[in-house]
Amino acid sequence: MHNSFPSPPAPAVAALLSAHRLSRRSIMRGAFGAGVLAVAGGVAGCGTEGARQTGESCASDDLSDTERWLHFSNWIQYLDVDDTDPGRRPTLDAFVDRTGIRVTYTEDINDNNEFFGKVQAQLAACQPIDRDLIVLTDWMSARLIRLGWVQKLDRSRLPNVERNLLASLRDRPFDPTGELAVPWQSGLAGLAYNGAVTGEVRTVDELLTRPDLKGRVTALTEMRDTMGLLLQSAGHDPADFTDAQFDDALERLRRAVADGQIRRFTGNDYAPELARGDIAACIGWSGDIIQLAATDDRIRFVAPESGAMLYSDNLQVPNRATHKANAEELINHYYEPAVAAQLAAYVNYICPVEGARAEMERIDPTLADHPLIFPDDATLAGTKVFMALTDEQERAYETKFQQVIGA
Repeated sequence: MHNSFPSPPAPAVAALLSAHRLSRRSIMRGAFGAGVLAVAGGVAGCGTEGARQTGESCASDDLSDTERWLHFSNWIQYLDVDDTDPGRRPTLDAFVDRTGIRVTYTEDINDNNEFFGKVQAQLAACQPIDRDLIVLTDWMSARLIRLGWVQKLDRSRLPNVERNLLASLRDRPFDPTGELAVPWQSGLAGLAYNGAVTGEVRTVDELLTRPDLKGRVTALTEMRDTMGLLLQSAGHDPADFTDAQFDDALERLRRAVADGQIRRFTGNDYAPELARGDIAACIGWSGDIIQLAATDDRIRFVAPESGAMLYSDNLQVPNRATHKANAEELINHYYEPAVAAQLAAYVNYICPVEGARAEMERIDPTLADHPLIFPDDATLAGTKVFMALTDEQERAYETKFQQVIGA
């Protein structure tokens, strides 16, 4: 069954959202969409045998017992801030007070590829990058895992993760054992429409073929999200598909482009067009739509009947980080439901922590009921994480996709 998600009625939501307009997904995709061919070519370089590492070839010492601090790099506006004192970060301050572990927190990740470029040479050479904990999106997390550039986490030190990680975020294709990446926050890729200019859009097929939408539709330049939705719509599993199945789904996209159904392919710049009604419907991200819907409840996000794509930004410990146990303690802290709820109340992405919704009732009941922060089990059951790709697959699929979208 499809799910159409309106905005919550409370004005407090709009106030919360106005404080953090930037979207992890939207910041990331702007650069990726413009430079994807160059990036795809660059994968070959970063995937050479000389760049790969293993636990044996790149050993890391942990000094956490004697050095009670860690360095944490994250995206901008991706951690709660005190309303009265911008210098305070309540959930992080609580961790420091409780554990005595000092945290140097830096908002220096602006784009996955940009950050990769900053640390690539050091990680390839088994050199430290002066960070103990970083946050990267699924596909980049998967790349670092393929290259052997992150340390294996000790799951015995993460009891809250073991107990509270959402079922839909377990056994992910690029990290099936959950030992190399832990979700920080998540989001959905699905359909969105402006009810002021069109009727409800329920399926990917409608988006690609409905006559009244012709020329009034956009799709994403992000191959994994657009093609993940098309694969599901074609009856294929985006978490486990063949080359022939990819080509089958891609042909449906090719026909929609040739027929003029799709106006253009975008990064997050579809959002103002959807808000104005310049486009009627699109493939979009829940983080963007929650912001638009806060001021116009005619804008809806839809998890299509065939299923939505689930993505996450992930906590990882890079090679040569020397405070892994301290980092694990911080990860475990953010999987306490009360802490996770406090974070979610600020950032408004999908909370990956079971039990946080009940805690959110004490903070803001309107947010506890928000289906794009706490999707119901039926919605999550219909989501998929895109298949982990080899370097060769990434180059091949990106090339085919770019040929169709005309980038």
